[in-house]
Amino acid sequence: MKPRPILTADEMRAAEAAAIGVGTPVEILMERAGAGAAEAIRRYAGPVPALILCGPGNNGGDGYVVARHLRARGIAVQVAALAEPKSEAARAARDAWGGPIVSLADAEPRPLLIDALFGTGLTRGLDGAVVQRLAELAAAARIRVAIDLPSGVATDDGAVLSPVPDFDLTITFATLKPSHRLQPAARHMGRVTIVDIGLVAESRLVEIARPHLPAPGPDDHKYKRGYVAIIAGQMPGATALAASAAARAGAGYVRIFGAAHVAGVPLAVVQSGEGAPDDPRIGALAIGPGLGLSEQSAQSLKAALAAAAPVVLDADALTLLARTGAGRLRATDQMAILTPHQGEFARLFPDLGGSKIEQTRAAAEIAGAVIVYKGADTVVAAPDGRAAIAPPAPAWLATAGTGDVLTGIIAAMRARGLDAFDAACAGVWLHGRAAERAGAGLIADGLLGPLPSIVAGCQ
Repeated sequence: MKPRPILTADEMRAAEAAAIGVGTPVEILMERAGAGAAEAIRRYAGPVPALILCGPGNNGGDGYVVARHLRARGIAVQVAALAEPKSEAARAARDAWGGPIVSLADAEPRPLLIDALFGTGLTRGLDGAVVQRLAELAAAARIRVAIDLPSGVATDDGAVLSPVPDFDLTITFATLKPSHRLQPAARHMGRVTIVDIGLVAESRLVEIARPHLPAPGPDDHKYKRGYVAIIAGQMPGATALAASAAARAGAGYVRIFGAAHVAGVPLAVVQSGEGAPDDPRIGALAIGPGLGLSEQSAQSLKAALAAAAPVVLDADALTLLARTGAGRLRATDQMAILTPHQGEFARLFPDLGGSKIEQTRAAAEIAGAVIVYKGADTVVAAPDGRAAIAPPAPAWLATAGTGDVLTGIIAAMRARGLDAFDAACAGVWLHGRAAERAGAGLIADGLLGPLPSIVAGCQ
């Protein structure tokens, strides 16, 4: 599946300008947006009486087009305007609506609320009176829909500039915007639907998509399918989760180094006790889950970074690495993958500013490695500037051991031959889908069972 581009506010404006430059006027783009949004709303909500809140910009213009199309489908519509339209296109859309318009203060609650006050490009919070009125009308509605973005949300960094209600559906145009996936804004979006309005959208930022993972062929053998080495440490449970995940994610051979015996792993996982992972057939080496912070752990990390195989670093390996600086990864032969959560990221890359996307890109440049900045809005970035945001995954993943499972999955993807960025993205996608399959109340162990069938679904 081809990843969907994610456009910033500036990129969206450039795409619109390009369309206008080749003969598609803004009025046509607005008509396409409003008509598509109206159809999406009708399908989602049914013939429910609607209140549409229209702002002074082109987002409000979209709202007037939505109102006209819903009315044409027999739906009772009330339009409330915050202010007079400022653009020629928005004025034309209001005139084409032709129906009554009340002020925001005089709007009457309806079962369906459609917020078309402000969309892409908002840079400051809404006035207090507008925030309060929007909250009141949203609380009185059964179904809440946002056009483009909920009013009060920034476009590019996930910031909530002023309080916003929780929406059931957000309808955006042409592409996703960063705040559809970045927290804290994303938690207010509900389901996000994209309406095609005929723009050419290109970006180095994408949403992580289902990977293509070909099934083994008749010429494949266990090493060709991927040999994953796992470095054990002081907490064998974490090692077991990472090794089990690598095996169930399709690695042909998984071997644990540095422990006499780790319980709870499949019998197919090889346990070698002492020894160094110096086999040239190793396709990926994972270190960090359960490693510990002892001097022996530091020596294990040093040996892993000196190995020829690509490394995936997590947990304690990242804490140890922070003591010496992530820049040392540039000396490794193969591009490494780091999977920090927020605390580990702050220790590795202190004082980085900007959005989570900007921070992750900067960290990847500093380390010369692929960074998987984990969280409810996981971002993956490579040193060459590529970046990707994960699609939503269950919040139940916030439990012990799920990061160890992710490490094992990413290692399996790397060992099968994917480059570091693609391996990281594939691992994040599989991890999220395993969580969906595991369901509410999952624990890390519950992610392992669904993995084989999810991988098979990517063939």
